[in-house]
Amino acid sequence: MLRFPWHITNNPRRHLLRKLSLFSSNMLLPKPFLRTSSSSFFTLLTPSSSSPVKRLVPSLSSKPFSKNNSFPLKTNGFSSLPYPNLSSPAPVCSEDLEERPLVDMRSLEILKRKLKQLGIDLAACVPGHENRLICPSCNGGDSEEISLSLFISQDGSSASWLCFRAKCGWKGHTKAFADAKSSFESLSQVSKVKVKRHITVESLQLEPLCDQVIGYFAERMISAETLKRNAVMQKKVGNEIAIAFTYWHKGDLVNCKYRDITKRFWQEKDTKRIFYGLDDIDNASDIIIVEGEMDKLAMEEAGFRNCVSVPDGAPPSVSEKEVPAEEQDTKYQYLWNCKEYLKKASRIILATDGDIPGQALAEELARRLGRERCWRVRWPKKNDVDYFKDANEVLMYLGPSVLKDVIENAELYPIRGLFNFRDFFDEIDKYYHRTLGYEFGVSTGWRALDELYNVVPGELTIVTGVPNSGKSEWIDALLCNLNESVGWKFALCSMENKVRDHARKLLEKYVRKPFFDASCGTSGQRMSVEELEEGKKWLSDTFYLIRCEDDSLPNVKWVLDLARAAVLRHGVRGLVIDPYNELDHQRPVSQTETEYVSQMLTLIKRFAQHHSCHVWFVAHPRQLHHWIGSPPNLYDISGSAHFINKCDNGIVVHRNRNPEAGPVDQVQVCVRKVRNKIVGTIGDAFLSYDRVTGVYMDINEPQKKP
Repeated sequence: MLRFPWHITNNPRRHLLRKLSLFSSNMLLPKPFLRTSSSSFFTLLTPSSSSPVKRLVPSLSSKPFSKNNSFPLKTNGFSSLPYPNLSSPAPVCSEDLEERPLVDMRSLEILKRKLKQLGIDLAACVPGHENRLICPSCNGGDSEEISLSLFISQDGSSASWLCFRAKCGWKGHTKAFADAKSSFESLSQVSKVKVKRHITVESLQLEPLCDQVIGYFAERMISAETLKRNAVMQKKVGNEIAIAFTYWHKGDLVNCKYRDITKRFWQEKDTKRIFYGLDDIDNASDIIIVEGEMDKLAMEEAGFRNCVSVPDGAPPSVSEKEVPAEEQDTKYQYLWNCKEYLKKASRIILATDGDIPGQALAEELARRLGRERCWRVRWPKKNDVDYFKDANEVLMYLGPSVLKDVIENAELYPIRGLFNFRDFFDEIDKYYHRTLGYEFGVSTGWRALDELYNVVPGELTIVTGVPNSGKSEWIDALLCNLNESVGWKFALCSMENKVRDHARKLLEKYVRKPFFDASCGTSGQRMSVEELEEGKKWLSDTFYLIRCEDDSLPNVKWVLDLARAAVLRHGVRGLVIDPYNELDHQRPVSQTETEYVSQMLTLIKRFAQHHSCHVWFVAHPRQLHHWIGSPPNLYDISGSAHFINKCDNGIVVHRNRNPEAGPVDQVQVCVRKVRNKIVGTIGDAFLSYDRVTGVYMDINEPQKKP
């Protein structure tokens, strides 16, 4: 029984409405439409006015509703009808209906075939209306929400759709024809949703295992009982027999994977991807995941039934992209299909193969399952070089007890940034036995300073001092000593020096002769051309320059990127950044200078530690008011107290300028901070400076002859 809407039933003139009449579709519809509408009829509302109402109201289809049946919106019913014109009733005739666009059944049939391949069933959809279906892409989520909006044009020539679920958003548009040419090829831009097949043992023509196949498994230490419990079967493929691994879910066969004698694998098409042995992990708190069905069976022989195998093998490498959303994660869709089982597990042991693809699979699984609840196994050694590859190999050669021990001794899956001290025991042992190298640092080359400061790879040394106190000259002399004693190479980012001037200073220290004729009332022989050529080769082999080739200022990240390249390409062990105020220090408006300096020094320290490269960073002190000639403090560095807080070593280089206070060629090296107590301590060392050659020496030490 059809009911009138509220606005009609409560109309005072409702007595003028005539009875609702039902007409057969054969009475009213034109012949082209009659060929397809045997299962539908139309309801006609005829008011008692002289003007006919030309609205056809579709009734529900006589076909039973399927999961993809549509639900036309309520606005397509009587509630959207206007008030009837009551003044001029007239009979309804077929000519009136012809004014409305007719459905082109040929176009509609083609459209129906196209949409069916996408999983959209038009059985109960009405052209010219919005239809609501369950989306075949996301199946409406866990709640099976009717979220797909489908609109078919009035003439049945085109369709467009959109899923309103935020996690899906599947949409598309297609036409039956375009310019007399089918546009079906454009559907390749729309992800097709395949309808999953319903399969059975009978439909796949599977058979029980023959004695020959059972014997093959027996050679691999897998018993007939295990094969029977896991419903391992066989299938004839031509003249050969293929092993059939059946995938079951709650008693239903959902997939089948085959393996032939040549170890070639294939699966049934259009079936649901799930774990092999999924029902064995129902409500399990501990789960073992292996890479192949044979490994799953091997685990059962070792006493572990709470084990599943991935259906599709391992990837060649770990993807560099982020983990995609559930709907786009097609390669690992089996994980999402089994999420109800996996979310109950508190401990997941990844027992994938020991080769590179197997480890890549373990990483991809851990990325999706959560590293914090994953464990991994270490397969035992096969010989001095090789390891066993997987669970079945261990079972075959070492037996079930060893395989059981491997699983029970699984270790926590590594999480980036989270470690245990045992992860570093090898390094600690080498440190104790002093086999790492440079445990106590490298000597500076000056006896007076070695008791206070030694150079340790991976540390940061801040060097400061008032202008013209010799900070850069002292660092250059230190680099020359390190190269002479241990052969280190260095990257120099020295923005205050021209390349030729810096080369001159380094050559003078190496050759121990002035680059030009001596001046300032001192005598000394200028270096020869041969010595210059030798020195140039030394410069080329020892130093690499980081310089900005245009007039822009480099920032710290730019410097560190080039220094990283120098470490990897040339084996550089030391980096000099001189000075801080020559770098570009632009920062966000909301960031203070103190915050910026802290962040910058953190970047430098991470670079030093990661590449085992010592970094010397020169920073000038702020303007000193009422300075009386004493060495400045590290807290006097312009910018932030973080310079002393974050550095590993802090040094102040100071030169005497008062002849009455002592020799003017005497340089005071003040060690004001040493984080590692075994390589130095706080104190002052005094060195003698030769202004002609730029060489620093211990006081009372005779200058070495060139």
